[in-house]
Amino acid sequence: MNLRVFKKLPMGQQADLLRRHGHFLAERREDSFVLRLLALGDFYAEEWRVQGEDHLLFIHLFQHPAGLSEYLRHIRLPQPL
Repeated sequence: MNLRVFKKLPMGQQADLLRRHGHFLAERREDSFVLRLLALGDFYAEEWRVQGEDHLLFIHLFQHPAGLSEYLRHIRLPQPL
């Protein structure tokens, strides 16, 4: 699946494809929202939901690695022994 094809799908189908085939990478909170980052094909998808709710508000799509910067600060690597 590539970004161009994915963008043409209705959001319900996008969400289903992400749930079945997306690779979960990380989760973060921004204000009252929970954002889940997934990778699929040649792009990244960020699912936005209100904290404590299952309803999907929207899906933000991007390909450029700069979009990952908000997630990098949440990664904690193990300390060397």
